[in-house]
Amino acid sequence: MERLTPDAVRAHAGDGLAALLVDAVDGGASVGFLAPLEAAEGAAWWSGVAEEAAAGVRDVWAAHAPDGGLAGVVTLARTGTANGRHRGEIARLLVHRSARGRGLGRRLLATAEAHAAATGLTLLVLDTQTDSPAERLYRAAGWTAAGTIPDFAADPAGTLRPTTLYYKRLG
Repeated sequence: MERLTPDAVRAHAGDGLAALLVDAVDGGASVGFLAPLEAAEGAAWWSGVAEEAAAGVRDVWAAHAPDGGLAGVVTLARTGTANGRHRGEIARLLVHRSARGRGLGRRLLATAEAHAAATGLTLLVLDTQTDSPAERLYRAAGWTAAGTIPDFAADPAGTLRPTTLYYKRLG
C-alpha cells in the first residue's frame, strides 16, 4: 500500500486511477457514475480528489499490481464541520476486477481504518449498494449496518437501487 500525495494523485489521475474507476463502473459497481464512463470523466474526478488531498480533507492509498499498474485504491474523507471532526468516510474503495478475490479490498480498507484511528478519528461511515459484493466485504471487516434507503442511487445502468449505510467505531 502506498499513500498517494496530491501530486501522485494528479500524476495517476489520467491513467491508473481513471482506469480503476472505469473498470469498476464497467463491472457494475455503483460508485457515483453511469456507464459508459469515459476515461476523461474519471480523470477529471480524480483531479478533484487531488485538490481535496492537497486541502487535507481526503487521503488516498493505492495498491500496485505486479506489472506496476494500480490494482486498487481507497480514499478516506474528513468532514469540515466542527461537530464532526471525530469522523471520516470511506469512499471509493475500488479493486480492479483482475485483482479481486485475493484480499486486496480488505487490506486497503484496513489501511484506511488504521490511518483514521492513528489520526484521532473515532468513527467511520460509508454507504454501499445493498446486496453487493462490497457489502459482504464491509460486514466481514466488522462494519455495522445502520439502515437501508430504498432507491438511493442509480447503478451504472441507471436502475435505482437500495443503499445500506454502515459505520465502524475505532479505537
